[in-house]
Amino acid sequence: MPAPPPSSAGPVSVALLDHRRDGADAPLLEVHDLHVEYLSPRGPVRAVDGVSFTIRPGEVLGLAGESGSGKSTIAHAILRTLHPPAVITGGEVRFRGQDLLAMSDEELEQFRWRDVSMVFQSAMNALNPVMTVGDQIIDTILAHQEMPRQRARARAVELFEIVGIDPGRLNAYPFQLSGGMRQRAVIAIALALDPPMMIMDEPTTALDVVVQRDIMQQIEDLKTRLGFSILFITHDLSLLVEFSDRIAIMYAGEIVEFAPAREIFDNPLHPYTRGLMSSFPALTGEKVRLTGIPGAPPDMVAPPTGCRFHPRCSQVKPMHRQVVPRLREVTPGHFVACHLYPEMG
Repeated sequence: MPAPPPSSAGPVSVALLDHRRDGADAPLLEVHDLHVEYLSPRGPVRAVDGVSFTIRPGEVLGLAGESGSGKSTIAHAILRTLHPPAVITGGEVRFRGQDLLAMSDEELEQFRWRDVSMVFQSAMNALNPVMTVGDQIIDTILAHQEMPRQRARARAVELFEIVGIDPGRLNAYPFQLSGGMRQRAVIAIALALDPPMMIMDEPTTALDVVVQRDIMQQIEDLKTRLGFSILFITHDLSLLVEFSDRIAIMYAGEIVEFAPAREIFDNPLHPYTRGLMSSFPALTGEKVRLTGIPGAPPDMVAPPTGCRFHPRCSQVKPMHRQVVPRLREVTPGHFVACHLYPEMG
């Protein structure tokens, strides 16, 4: 394997990316220097390359980027649901101090859904088409808790009421529900064991904008009422700005910008983030032409040397092609991996 290109420093400390500096409220989830590769005949594909972040109780962390940037791979790495040819090759993932990468299969079985649950992409594919939605919720509950089936069904009724579905639809099969109802049913399953954290991977994909808005409002209401944390994954940055506390922007397996959501919206620094922001129209104000981002994401078997975004960047300089930019804090709480900005102080 070729040696990595020179860098101005190693990976940023996960502690630096924590938005709390007073030591209070220990992080719920800590991901530090995570590396995930997909083995291929051409060589390893570096899907996640040195990613670090924390999530605190009650916080929503948004993870945004183009398709293939590594967002979903991070989600599956946290839950240890990656399958060959994917391999976690380095880093740490801790939940309430527990090392998830060291857990046995039995420990993981207890951890999943009870501590961290997941709303997968494409609700229709996430649900079993030959089982009623009610039976799928009941089976999830009984797989983790010993209780009479009647009590588990009562919990399923309660969950449907929480997500705004008539409990009479518990006997329906997935194909008998609308797209929005299927998505709510998947959220109900994720809530079944009252986990303190949920991972939501593109939960509004393939839904029309009206249903998207309704689903997002319901997720926000549930979070306020139940107090869980969320890792919210999407390519739609406009969705995250309203919903998240902080946002991490991913490009080619790396976090290239990390800041409070409003700061990302008001002052995007990385050329890639600015490209994402200019790729969706504003609902108010003067009409502007959408520009998008030229080029295509890099081949992660042999990513570009230096800054991985340099082949697509309009502000590239010769040094950017050789030296890897490190994620540095340029204003309080705002981190960016770009040679265009000096480090704070």
